[in-house]
Amino acid sequence: MTFRQAQGTTGLFVTLEGGDGVGKTTQSALLESWLVDQGRTVVRTREPGGTEVGVLVRDIVLHHRGDIAPRAEALLYAADRAHHIDTVVRPALDRGEVVLQDRYLDSSVAYQGAGRVLGRDEVRDLSLWATGGLLPDLTVLLDLDPDAARARLDADDKPFDRLEAEKSEFHSRVRAEFLALAEAEPERFLVLDASRDPEVIAAAVRARLQALLA
Repeated sequence: MTFRQAQGTTGLFVTLEGGDGVGKTTQSALLESWLVDQGRTVVRTREPGGTEVGVLVRDIVLHHRGDIAPRAEALLYAADRAHHIDTVVRPALDRGEVVLQDRYLDSSVAYQGAGRVLGRDEVRDLSLWATGGLLPDLTVLLDLDPDAARARLDADDKPFDRLEAEKSEFHSRVRAEFLALAEAEPERFLVLDASRDPEVIAAAVRARLQALLA
């Protein structure tokens, strides 16, 4: 399979990754506001849940009461991803828009590949097949110690979803895998300390994006 960045289109594909509670939603909102001020048309989306089909998949993988076999979980994420890329992301990129996406294939590699111990290569290959080999132009990895992230989630006073509720060992494997992925592809990843002030993080993301937008 031939892998390619979204530069093969006229748009720009930016993903935000990291463990639960690292601040992806906050950074996505700040980045969207800045891009709109720059005159860019932005599509802000997420996986799972970026389409009507995705909303149904999201409810299954995150809120289903009962066990889901790890391979079935990985396949559900891949099915959502295939539909989402085909119906939302690629059309937006072809229109020359900027797609800001909360989670993409790196989350599956980290959560199912490492967290569920299914294996990096198998899960990555599944997602690349599902998406026709599409990789982001930039992946912002917000890195935070899992215990600190859990404290943030506790402060939100919301019920944990299936993945948030996993044990600390699971989340440690997820974090380690995210960092390994970033080390393997430094040209695509921007790794930032998620414990820093949100505005400082946002400024670092904008600085990296300036070159891509130019």
